[in-house]
This record gives sequence, structure tokens and C-alpha cells, in this order.
Amino acid sequence: MFWPMLAIALGFLGIAVLGVLAIRVFVEAQRLGHEVARTTERINRAAEDLEKAATEMARTGETLR
Repeated sequence: MFWPMLAIALGFLGIAVLGVLAIRVFVEAQRLGHEVARTTERINRAAEDLEKAATEMARTGETLR
């Protein structure tokens, strides 16, 4: 009776560990997704600023030397 109980306990423990690891992976994937979204927004803002600066330079006729 001891071995079947031990097998059931270890099986439950293994499933619990996999569940905890799955939750950690999910949380980290969400954190990565938010970081990618923030970085994309920053890149888009920088691209818009660069486009505005280039438009202004083209309008005034300035060149980079």
C-alpha cells in the first residue's frame, strides 16, 4: 500500500511543479509582450521625430556637413 500512495503523491507533486512553472512562463511572456509594446512605441515616436526633423531641414534647405 505504501508504493501506490507514494506514486500518487509524487505524481501530484510533479503536476503541481509543472503548474507553477507554467504560471511563471505565462507571467514572463506577458511581461515580455508589454516590454515589446513599450519599445515599439518608443521606436515609433523616434521615427516620427526624425521625420519631422528631416521635413524641417528639407523645407529650410539645410544640409548636414
